[in-house]
Amino acid sequence: MAEPVITSPHAESKRPFLTEQRRSRITAYTFISPFFILFSIFGLYPIFFTFYLSFFKWDALNPMKFVGFKNYDLVTSDPTFWISFSNTLIMGLMGTVPQVMLALLLAVLLHSGMTKFKKTFRILYFMPNITSIVAVTLVFSTLFGNNGMINWMLNGLGLDSVAFNSGWWGVKIAISTMVMWRWTGYNAILFLSGLQSIPMDLYEAARIDGANRRQQLFSITLPLLKPFIIFVSLQSTIGALQLFTEPYVFLGQAGTGSTRQEGITMVTYLYSEAFRNGFFGTAAATAVMLFLVTILFSILNMLISRGTGGDTGGRKA
Repeated sequence: MAEPVITSPHAESKRPFLTEQRRSRITAYTFISPFFILFSIFGLYPIFFTFYLSFFKWDALNPMKFVGFKNYDLVTSDPTFWISFSNTLIMGLMGTVPQVMLALLLAVLLHSGMTKFKKTFRILYFMPNITSIVAVTLVFSTLFGNNGMINWMLNGLGLDSVAFNSGWWGVKIAISTMVMWRWTGYNAILFLSGLQSIPMDLYEAARIDGANRRQQLFSITLPLLKPFIIFVSLQSTIGALQLFTEPYVFLGQAGTGSTRQEGITMVTYLYSEAFRNGFFGTAAATAVMLFLVTILFSILNMLISRGTGGDTGGRKA
């Protein structure tokens, strides 16, 4: 009689390492890995290296020399830095607030039945966003020149000319106008997508109850559009803090570069420190401070949104 074959209890439970589920996961991670690899090289590494470089003195030629917080002391004791900081806030406020309000108005008009050829207008409003910033700045430099069209119109109205390319407030008005012209249409398209997500049943019910257009706007449209308003405001604020091309090109037309104090921003100050003066350590310290300011304004935006009821994620029905 043949003896029974004794098998190990672990033999049947032994499974291959590369199961079908693991193969699927490896395949999925392989497909998305190029993004994370490129982001690590061109995104995370520069961020960490900037923090590291901010504690060193370096001119990109000689070896690095550790100086601790001296770069931060040099930046904060430089009056030009504080001028660039105030200019950034002023031009950001002048370019962001009217931009968001005008974009919301355009979105409401495009969404309503008041405007004909709505698809054409949507394309026209979005086109400034895909236009070269340098080309836009060159055109606006001509418009805002001493003998440009803007001053010609002001003189035609009996007003004095404004020094848009050299005056303290004239430069800020010109640069803020460029920013507003470029981003208003883009933000209007974002608001329009939010308006299209609001159910029409709410408006029909409001009209049945006797609500007019103004009441519908403040009771239905704006409350349901708050997430989009918060997103656009936050994005516009971050973009305003990173303002660079417009002042750099616009002020460069006068032949004195982008470090003129009437229009210098934090990013142009950073660029000048690094690539004109060769002080990469102070430039890195400026970048870190700009990063912290951006985080601060982002937190303020979130706090304001919660205070105004914009954050409805934890609200009970």
